[in-house]
Amino acid sequence: MFDLIVLGGGPGGYLAAERAQSAGKKVCLIEKRAVGGVCLNEGCIPSKSFLNSGKLYEHALDSKAFGVTTENAQIDQKAVVKRKNRVVKRLVGGVKVMLRDLGVEVINAEGKVSGKRDGKFVVTADGTEYTAENLILAMGSEAIVIPLPGVEEGIASGQIMTNREILDLNEIPEHLVIVGGGVIGLEMAAYFAGVGAKVTVIEMLDHIAGNTDRELTKILQENLEKKGIVFELEAKVTAFAEGKVFYEKDGEAIELDCDKVLLSIGRRAQGLNNGLESIGVELDRSVVKIDKHCRTNVENCWAIGDLSGGIMLAHTAYREAEVAVHDMLGIEDEIKYNAVPSVIYTQPELASVGESSESARAKGLDFKEVVLPMNFSGRYMAENERGDGICKLLISTDKKTLIGAHIIGSYASEIIFSAGLMIALELDLETMRRQIFPHPSVVEIIREALFAVDL
Repeated sequence: MFDLIVLGGGPGGYLAAERAQSAGKKVCLIEKRAVGGVCLNEGCIPSKSFLNSGKLYEHALDSKAFGVTTENAQIDQKAVVKRKNRVVKRLVGGVKVMLRDLGVEVINAEGKVSGKRDGKFVVTADGTEYTAENLILAMGSEAIVIPLPGVEEGIASGQIMTNREILDLNEIPEHLVIVGGGVIGLEMAAYFAGVGAKVTVIEMLDHIAGNTDRELTKILQENLEKKGIVFELEAKVTAFAEGKVFYEKDGEAIELDCDKVLLSIGRRAQGLNNGLESIGVELDRSVVKIDKHCRTNVENCWAIGDLSGGIMLAHTAYREAEVAVHDMLGIEDEIKYNAVPSVIYTQPELASVGESSESARAKGLDFKEVVLPMNFSGRYMAENERGDGICKLLISTDKKTLIGAHIIGSYASEIIFSAGLMIALELDLETMRRQIFPHPSVVEIIREALFAVDL
């Protein structure tokens, strides 16, 4: 019998197990695939390995402006995949060693909740029952596969892929069609276009990158189009066939030849078929409903990560894991979703936190908006040839606090943390202006924008 069972070994699950075991609890972690979940094995980490290889290759091809001459630069896709696998293996291995050394019992099998007995939760995995006083649900999400004609056949033949299969692709496709212009689709589009593939992105909306600030997504789209990526917006895929994608746009039926397709239309929480009904967990379709402490409607049961249907990012799951474990331990804590950053790791990077211009206006918030070219940063100018990045800050007019920050340009993924911290701490404008930024650094763009605000 355990103090806690964690069902799911992704970022949220393994961190919850680590935090609880470190706090003196006896923990069992049950994961049906590989510890590390989608993020470490077939998402965040492997895709960034791909993107880094692509960035190096693109720099090699376009380095003359910086005084560097290269010859015969080539991309070896098999070597890229091999390195990706090496990185994943090391990181997953590190998580396993950490859990083992702490004393967490890790069960590599599919686990299902099978009710309660004597007030304890019962989870069955590989024919064995495990019981615990507390239960954290962290089963994550799965790629949505649209039930269109030709999908099953395309997946079976390998022509149609999800985020899992594309990261094991050993050859660069001649023409890759990506269905969905969200984060995953854009990152894979940027990589494969950068290494020589013809790429077409088909998106139902009239813009890319979902709810990301429109001014920045327009700049991102323009940069990606310069790489040769074709965007078919306000278009609806209707069917697939061998070597073909069929879609409709402006009332016209279009047939597109291709050799590979990436389905990237979103992810679905895996709250179904896990036995949750046996303990009465409340669901909204496949999403487990939680409160601000990550509690479900069932006492001593929490849900974290993609399963709770909020901001489906690994770092959200990390923080929710800490909140759930703290709640179990009687420590007051809650996650500030308005300070959760998001990043699109294309070249250039796009990072956001808090309200966008569109969401702030929709909520009727009073705010001032300042937009500065990234060229206000000396280091950005030194490192970027013809860079067109911008930094946008949204400042509330009443509290004079930062409510949103959006950056497109180099190091955006690293810079956005500082803006998120300012939002989380609700720092006023004068306090933010008094912070010391290293010089020269690209993050100085935040300081420049803060002083450009006129309230």
